[in-house]
Formats: sequence, structure tokens, C-alpha cells
Amino acid sequence: MIRSIREITPTIHPNSYLDEASRIIGDVRIGENVSVWPFAVLRGDDGNYIDVGEGSNIQDNSVCHVTKENPLIIGKNVTIGHGVILHACTIEDEARIGMGATILDGAVIKKGAQVGANALVTSGKVIPSGTVAMGVPAKVIRELNEDEKKDIKMNSEEYVKLWNSHYDYS
Repeated sequence: MIRSIREITPTIHPNSYLDEASRIIGDVRIGENVSVWPFAVLRGDDGNYIDVGEGSNIQDNSVCHVTKENPLIIGKNVTIGHGVILHACTIEDEARIGMGATILDGAVIKKGAQVGANALVTSGKVIPSGTVAMGVPAKVIRELNEDEKKDIKMNSEEYVKLWNSHYDYS
């Protein structure tokens, strides 16, 4: 489940949940209260790193990778839905990435933004704070309302509660 590459070993906060079917490989840094669910793969190789901020969750079957040019940075209290591909991009705090979405090299999802299910955020694209982006390629369709902003925050908190109350992470 946890593997070193060229003597670089993942750094994992002891108060985080890594499902035994997940794979954490190489230069990966996982903060407190992070959960990584079954069959998610975080691979920090190719001379770069993955950083996952506290309170974030990476759900089942997601793939997280880097390039030589760009690390993968996931901020605090971020929800990464089922089957997401994150490739050498930046996801700022309190953002939510919908199921099956793909975020490509150098893209930035700003704080509190949401990317819809199955969307494709192309290389270098910036999704502004507090907006919803959908489609292939992803385009901003509107501003999030206050209830949706609260729901994003609650979503990340729910995942912390879920693994703390139901899973043996010792």
C-alpha cells in the first residue's frame, strides 16, 4: 500500500485514513484527517511531489500523479470524488471535484470552486473561486450560492467523521 521510490518514502500524518486497497507511492505528503479510499493511487515520482492538505478526501478509484514540471497540490478540506484524475495541477482549499472529472497539467481550481462530474479541465485553465465549471472542456457556468458553498465544506467534514467513526485506521 505504501511504497518508496528511489529512497523517497511517503510522509503520512498518523491521524489519517489510508484504505488498505489504496496505493501511496514515492514523494507523497499527507496531512492530518485526510482519507484515501479503496483503489485510489497517489504516485509522486518523476522528480516531483504530491501534497494533500488536512481534512481532504480522495475517493475510490481516483488517480493522482505529477510531472517533472508540476507537483500535484491538494489544499485543505478538499473533496475529490470517485474516479477523478488529477494530473500535476493545483486544487485550492475547500474545492470539490465531481466524480469522473479530469484536471490536467498546470490547471488551478481556486478556493471554494466546484468542478462538475465528468468535466475536463484542460492544461493551464484556471477555475475562479466560488464558481461551478462543467463540460468538456470545462467552462464556468455560474457562481455557487451560499448553500452550495456550505455543502462543499460539510462534504469534507463528513468524510473525516466517516473514517473516524467506522474504520479501523490503526
